[in-house]
Amino acid sequence: MDIRPIHTQEDYDAALDDLSALFDAGPEAGTPDSDRMEILIAIVSVYEDKHFRIPLPDPIEAIKFRMEQQGLTVADLVPYIGPKHRVYEVLNGTRALTLPMIRRLHEGLGIPAESLIGHSHEEPERELAHA
Repeated sequence: MDIRPIHTQEDYDAALDDLSALFDAGPEAGTPDSDRMEILIAIVSVYEDKHFRIPLPDPIEAIKFRMEQQGLTVADLVPYIGPKHRVYEVLNGTRALTLPMIRRLHEGLGIPAESLIGHSHEEPERELAHA
């Protein structure tokens, strides 16, 4: 089983080709091909997380997206954010979300907390620890 870490785009492309062939073959669990597929999936995932990271959405965009998905109105957000004027302030970006708002939106509407917390573009990305 000649598997090695993915260091380059060429390595990545080769691993995807191998994975595609394995998926098409549909190996049975517990076979060497099934084991190879699991290992390839793991190393491809690590490479993609490092090189193709998808940024988290803006917190307000995450709320607006959920509103659109569920057909919610400003009035529907009152239990999570507070009075209507506060909901408008949050949606217009003039008031920041508080931790209690984030918790209520996460628990009540199922919006991922990571999306609601947001992130700073100045924060350095953490490197994966190498053992």
